[in-house]
Amino acid sequence: MESCGVQQESGTSLNQEVAQEFFSRVLAQAKPHLSDEHFSVDGTLIEAWASQKSFQKKDGGDDQPGQFRGERRSNETHESKTDPEARLYRKGHGQEARLGYLGHVLMENRHGIIVDAMLTQADGTAERDAALLMLYRQWRNRRQRARGGPLSVGADKAYDTRDFVQTVREMHIRPHVAQNSNRAGGSAMDGRTTRHTTYRVSQSKRPLIEKAFGWMKQTGGMRKTKLRGLAKVAWQFLMTAAALNLWRLPRLRTAEV
Repeated sequence: MESCGVQQESGTSLNQEVAQEFFSRVLAQAKPHLSDEHFSVDGTLIEAWASQKSFQKKDGGDDQPGQFRGERRSNETHESKTDPEARLYRKGHGQEARLGYLGHVLMENRHGIIVDAMLTQADGTAERDAALLMLYRQWRNRRQRARGGPLSVGADKAYDTRDFVQTVREMHIRPHVAQNSNRAGGSAMDGRTTRHTTYRVSQSKRPLIEKAFGWMKQTGGMRKTKLRGLAKVAWQFLMTAAALNLWRLPRLRTAEV
């Protein structure tokens, strides 16, 4: 049993390496055509290969029939017996809570090519945390190449928090985040940013990322993964992002002829 577990872990690690190498090589082909200044970021729910009925009490107690009616379930007290690393998560108000993971992408705005992708467990801050990590990697790469010019990142209202906006600005990246005026304390965005034409351009480019998610889920099979565990779903998500870029590559070259 121990040997089997080591083999599975080794296989997962190899798949992650292969997915990362594939993604990097496809991106390298696209690089000459891409913007390295203007980006968009977003996250999407990847439904886990686990049913709602598998979400049971962690302490081993038996849930009673009809448990889903009126009983409060949370990730603190319950977990999926099928995929323990999946989390119960509601992507937006009025949407059903589902077991899943969050997939995150950073997209350049010129052609809608994904320049970074990652998967995390689903929680209320994961989207912003992942966005900051991916933006930091872009900032670090540009610094290593001694490239100048300001960066910008478009994002939806979920990213309109003071912590996120302030941290992005500290990285010398312009936060072109959609305003959420209904948030307690008001929007973190003000006229210093929203009055500029580049802000409106970023917001108009942001829907490209929804098209990317649509392709990854419909064509790439990421709407509901058939793998279990964060590591396995992560390499599947990265491989699917690379496949989307590869599919877009001929169109990208044709557009610039």
